[in-house]
Amino acid sequence: MRTNPSRSFFRAAASRRDPRAARIVAAVALGLTLSLPAFAASAKSAPAKSETHAANASAGTQVGGIAPEEWTVRWWRWAHSFPDGLMPYQDTDGSRCAMGQDEDGPVWFLAGTDGRFDAKRRCQVPLGKHLLIPLINLYTHTPRDGKYATTCAALKAQVAVSNRALASAVILIDGKPLPPPVRLISRCFDPFAAQRDSGPEHDAKSRHHAAADGYWALLPPLPPGKHRLVVGANYGTDKDQDYGRMIQNFEYELQIGDPAI
Repeated sequence: MRTNPSRSFFRAAASRRDPRAARIVAAVALGLTLSLPAFAASAKSAPAKSETHAANASAGTQVGGIAPEEWTVRWWRWAHSFPDGLMPYQDTDGSRCAMGQDEDGPVWFLAGTDGRFDAKRRCQVPLGKHLLIPLINLYTHTPRDGKYATTCAALKAQVAVSNRALASAVILIDGKPLPPPVRLISRCFDPFAAQRDSGPEHDAKSRHHAAADGYWALLPPLPPGKHRLVVGANYGTDKDQDYGRMIQNFEYELQIGDPAI
């Protein structure tokens, strides 16, 4: 952790409502040189297994009437709804993968790590859920007013540096690589609001504001049964001394729907 009089940076494990600022890694991964991961299409029902790996969509594709960029805002609010030590990216084995999920919503959140361990998780996901997966991304927040206040434009510029220098990334489903990811840049938002109950009008009145930038996968519902998800990515720049060389990996053994008896 590096500090100076005007700003503090924390890895994801140290995320908290700091009175000054915090920058957090949601998911980072190993430096493979395979094709980049996918930002896959939404679907109303689970596709046939042979179709799962071919479904793709543009960044503008909505799920449940919500744009992908806004789903990342909800993801960060979900991540911040837990105390330190219980945050989703601190889960080593998947035992907390259902905590705080919206059982009635169309999207199920998966998590990366805080960069301090390689995660191998097991997670049961309800049938018919899209999967939102952070491949590699950065986040920062500051107060809106006072000594440590920062503008929205400055926050966005800060998290953009490493995301302009993606060195490699890969996402595999059942051993098959998916096509390139889409970089998603959030609006500035209140990081501590409830997932659903805050829009831009509320956020403009909040005490803090945040920005996030990075690479995500939004997968259509997978077919019932077991699936193996492997994610890896890394940045490659010296312009960001904190996270410009980030590297890590994580994987999930997913059970979609109830297991067969």
